[in-house]
Amino acid sequence: MLDDTLKSQLAAYLERVTQPFELVATLGDDDTSRQMLDLLQTIQSLRADKITLRTDGTDARKPSFTLQRAGSPNSLRFAGLPLGHEFTSLVLALLWTGGHPPKVEAEVIEQIQALDGDFNFEVYMSLSCHNCPDVVQALSLMAILNPKVKTTVIEGGAFQDEVNAREIMAVPMVFLNGTVFGSGRMGVEEIVAKLDTGAAARDAAKLSAKAPYDVLIVGGGPAGAAAAVYAARKGIRTGVAAERFGGQVNDTLAIENYISVLETDGPKFAAALEAHARAYDVDIMNLQLADKLIPAAEPGGLIEVKLANGGSLKGKTVILSTGARWRNVNVPGEAEYKNKGVAYCPHCDGPLFKGKDVAVIGGGNSGIEAAIDLAGVVKHVTVIEFMPELKADAVLVRKLHSLPNVTVHTNAQTTEITGAEGKVNGLRYKDRATGEEHLVPLAGVFVQIGLVPNTEWLKGTLELTKFGEIVIDAKGQTSVAGVFAAGDCTTVPFKQIVIAAGAGATAALSAFDHLIRTPALEAVAA
Repeated sequence: MLDDTLKSQLAAYLERVTQPFELVATLGDDDTSRQMLDLLQTIQSLRADKITLRTDGTDARKPSFTLQRAGSPNSLRFAGLPLGHEFTSLVLALLWTGGHPPKVEAEVIEQIQALDGDFNFEVYMSLSCHNCPDVVQALSLMAILNPKVKTTVIEGGAFQDEVNAREIMAVPMVFLNGTVFGSGRMGVEEIVAKLDTGAAARDAAKLSAKAPYDVLIVGGGPAGAAAAVYAARKGIRTGVAAERFGGQVNDTLAIENYISVLETDGPKFAAALEAHARAYDVDIMNLQLADKLIPAAEPGGLIEVKLANGGSLKGKTVILSTGARWRNVNVPGEAEYKNKGVAYCPHCDGPLFKGKDVAVIGGGNSGIEAAIDLAGVVKHVTVIEFMPELKADAVLVRKLHSLPNVTVHTNAQTTEITGAEGKVNGLRYKDRATGEEHLVPLAGVFVQIGLVPNTEWLKGTLELTKFGEIVIDAKGQTSVAGVFAAGDCTTVPFKQIVIAAGAGATAALSAFDHLIRTPALEAVAA
């Protein structure tokens, strides 16, 4: 099951286990059960003094296994094999169950332990989903820390009948006490905030009480992270308010063009961004959505950022790095069938459409890459491109046309995503040359048509283009004094990680230059 390299790495990690616990397996006669037994026997053998293995489990799902400390009521179960992207989740669950402390803020741990109620979570994941581990690890940790939280992690491919019965067409998908709780990437802080109803008000009050920053950064993607590091290295008070640190990078699978990093993936890169910023004592405030920007009343005054939770933050300068999000196609059926056949991440949700027909809307690089990826999993892929020709790089187009199970329609306008019984069953498009309409029967639609800047909250405050991009000069200065911007939310011509990072550094250096050249308000008054 595990090669020698993985066994050596796992053995090294398991040396950190300090408390005994047992693995209790419920097995059948199938191949997956045999693989699970092999995996669990390997784990047990690597730390036999602390880990015991039983095979007398009675869970309804076969195969599955629980991690259980002796005498503890905690309940964490894995149904199916937690390999692929989820192997790290398994390793962390083993360590945390064995007493190794998690790398989570003490305040968050206290919140988890204080949760009161009956929380029975089921999280469905796929082994190729790079968004799933965050959710799996968050809910695993919660089950280990609080006996009132029970978590079952379910590998969808091993329980296809269950997936079909619950009409799960996107992962991660989380159920709480039998009802849908949420889908998509969620961190532990976000999950706890949804359960702890008083958290938002407490958080708002705490944020509003914070002293003003020399540089306040809104957004935690590559631009925001670079700005934070460059600002903090100047020895000035730096804060980052981010909805989720890493931003859109979290949803990127492979990164192979960030100079000096030969290859990585989005979640790893996002974690590295946050770790780098924290190394410089940057005040990082996650799960914060900006709602309004209030410019300084006079030169040298404070700029205020109001937050959606009612709190507010102030800074002598502000850097806006709010990034962008996937663009919606905005046709009937898209919103109605989101996560019921309409998807935006082929790597995450593609395996759920194995053997089915799907469509990809968009003929740029992201769309054609998605179509190529999906063609190896699904029965057939139909590509719908609005323009007369595909816009992707020639090498991708050649690869696409070499695939036997792909059909391409150019000069085609998507007019509707159709469905029945709560899920997608087709896509309508119009031939822009003839006006003729067509219906393509299918089970899934992947939307890949570019990005929209996250700047709606800034309308009327500073200069934006007709596309919603923040207008900046060569130094990242916006139309408002003391407010700078960087990354995909701006007029920078190319939306790339390396360009966003460079723009963030530029904005931070410009903000520092602004600080040293602008007299403080109290000095002006004197």
